[in-house]
Amino acid sequence: MLALMAGRNVNETMAIAREGRWPKFTWSPFALCGPQFSTTPQYPTRTIGFIGFGRISQATLSRALAFGVTDCIYYSNPSSPPKLERDVALIKRHQPQLRSLRAVDLDALAAESDVVFVLAPGGEKTKHLVNEDFLKKMKKHAVLVNTGRGTVVDSDALAKALREQWIWGAGLDVVEGEPNLYEDHPLLKEPR
Repeated sequence: MLALMAGRNVNETMAIAREGRWPKFTWSPFALCGPQFSTTPQYPTRTIGFIGFGRISQATLSRALAFGVTDCIYYSNPSSPPKLERDVALIKRHQPQLRSLRAVDLDALAAESDVVFVLAPGGEKTKHLVNEDFLKKMKKHAVLVNTGRGTVVDSDALAKALREQWIWGAGLDVVEGEPNLYEDHPLLKEPR
């Protein structure tokens, strides 16, 4: 849901409705989904990326396929061996929608993903995996969704990325510093 809301630009959609412009545009199934979840002849593929690829990530992938996702990449614990049998089974289960599934490094994940889901555990090893460098490598139309741990994403860097429009938007279930958020927290000032 957070990915869809961030991609749809709920604020802009509400403004369209309030201003009476709602019925004046051509409707299509993915008209308000944003470029992250809509495939077109011009952009026939969509890549979803996961930081952490456990059960929740795999379940999220299954649901995202209905929105035009064609490829999946993930970054997981570098000390864990690749799980090729699992990956092959996932591709077989989700064919023909899912064309590819592969492990990548963080740079490739940032550069190739249309939507990045952060579902990694917290801790010193994952603190600020998503930092300014990562965010600058993301596509301009990409959305970042964090439902894992707030510390995995550098809040100041994300606020800067949103303010300077390096990325399209963010959907956040967790943020760094919660539950002690103050009213001038940098992310609370960003509409996307």
